Amino acid sequence: FRNAGQIEALAGCDKLTLSPALLEELAGDNGGLTRVLDPELVAPQDDWTPVNEAAFRWQLNDDAMASDLLADGIRRFAKDQQALETLLIDEGVI
Repeated sequence: FRNAGQIEALAGCDKLTLSPALLEELAGDNGGLTRVLDPELVAPQDDWTPVNEAAFRWQLNDDAMASDLLADGIRRFAKDQQALETLLIDEGVI
């Protein structure tokens, strides 16, 4: 996330990974927050049709954001987690 507004636009999401700076910014905001992601507020989609596994995999692989960029983000996240754990061990926190 690049700013608190992006996070607020996902109000109602069960889990998010936030930077400490954005978490601190959100903690300091005393304004109201409307839940945006609420299954009760979603209008039914008349044109929705189920997708089988083969179609899902094709669509997933056809979308660079869903495949290449997501995979790269996950690898970077794992690398950062390892670096954080090493830092905490070196500092004697864990």
